Amino acid sequence: MSKQIQLATFGAGCFWGVEARFREVEGVLDATSGYMGGSSHPSYEAVCSGTTGHAEVVQVQFDAGQVSYETLLAMFFEMHNPTTLNRQGPDMGTQYRSVVFFHSAAQESSAHQAIAKVDQSGRWPQAVVTVVQEAMTFWPAEEYHQRYLEKNGLGHCSI
Repeated sequence: MSKQIQLATFGAGCFWGVEARFREVEGVLDATSGYMGGSSHPSYEAVCSGTTGHAEVVQVQFDAGQVSYETLLAMFFEMHNPTTLNRQGPDMGTQYRSVVFFHSAAQESSAHQAIAKVDQSGRWPQAVVTVVQEAMTFWPAEEYHQRYLEKNGLGHCSI
């Protein structure tokens, strides 16, 4: 059976916990912390300044024959508060915005459907502010950010 390899890119605040959560999913082949949304190759320090246009994101490589994009979207909306503009927990700034970067028209449609479903669920008293945007150049974060929780003995992060 051949693999149906696809990419998904999500911004849900700080990327460490998001990366760790996606790595736990059967059918996820890789999850990489990085940056997307700006126009030039950024450094962590530049992204933290909030001036580059980038968001902290996790790019997920997955086998669509084992896990659906819709399942990954549902996880994304469960693992952060999609109603807080440019903020997740104590992290504030545009680099922590809630964003789905889509890689196809089907992903774009699924993202909008997922947002409507979350809004209709009543889970959050405010409306979802997650931005749905076409994927741009993905810049992997510096090596020390990759598998950060795992490498630093912090295990699973509840976000």
